[in-house]
Amino acid sequence: MWLVAALAAVLVVAGIGIALVNRQPGPAASTPSETTTTTPTTSAERTSTPTPTADGYAANTATYDVTTLPQVNVFAVIPALPVDDDPFTMPLTETAVARGVGAPVWADPADEPVAYVPHEYPYGGTVLPVVERQEHWVKVLLTGRRAMPSAGDPGQVTGWLRTADVDVTPSAGLGVVVSIANRTIDIVHADGAHERIANDFAWGADATPTPVGRTFVMTTRTVPEYAYTRGHPIVYWAVQSPTLEGFDGADVAPAAFHYHDTRSGPVSNGCIRVDPDAITRLSALPPGTPVMITP
Repeated sequence: MWLVAALAAVLVVAGIGIALVNRQPGPAASTPSETTTTTPTTSAERTSTPTPTADGYAANTATYDVTTLPQVNVFAVIPALPVDDDPFTMPLTETAVARGVGAPVWADPADEPVAYVPHEYPYGGTVLPVVERQEHWVKVLLTGRRAMPSAGDPGQVTGWLRTADVDVTPSAGLGVVVSIANRTIDIVHADGAHERIANDFAWGADATPTPVGRTFVMTTRTVPEYAYTRGHPIVYWAVQSPTLEGFDGADVAPAAFHYHDTRSGPVSNGCIRVDPDAITRLSALPPGTPVMITP
């Protein structure tokens, strides 16, 4: 498995158990098929960082023991987390990282926290794009799922964090916009300029479609054991397959950008397959970079 091979040493250093090593995400393999989709209205430009105002949810100064809450990570299934309700708007040009051990996460800031996001995690997913900014709160994209595909909506999840619990910093101002209909991939820069890095690629088959909407770069790994990557990195997203509960023996199925010799048409299990130049460019993007997939 990709993380078994690439991260076993990291997990030993981090003190993560062998049980976790045997439950790692891997990219999807190929299954030829056809797919038809419709294109929603989407904003490809990233919104400027706003100035926080007093409007919004009231401050919460309560103290919480985050270790008593479910941890948000790529393996987590947390039914209380909401699925993104504005999937085709690019995030703001800010990211949030939890302070200390981690930060509590709210589905609704008027209620109690439902989970926590750690400051660090071996498989990434801790640099979180901000999608809404208030004086006391930020709404962010998260890793994990609220449900398995057989039991509910496994789409991109979100949550609210208190600004007092996180470091909110300006991001690099970059985003990735993928149009399946046009078979294009652009890197969008802070000034709005589009850098076209692909004019064709492979995407998910009808039974295993590529998830659409906004997500973000969770982690980037080079896995020589995956021969089809030809030694190129795999750029994993926070969102997982809308139809696969797991893949290749794992109980997670995150989608990704990766190289493949066959890289045109609806032939994957949800990943976007690209050429060497494109994956080299994509693998240079920092964790937390927003990724927008439009049908």
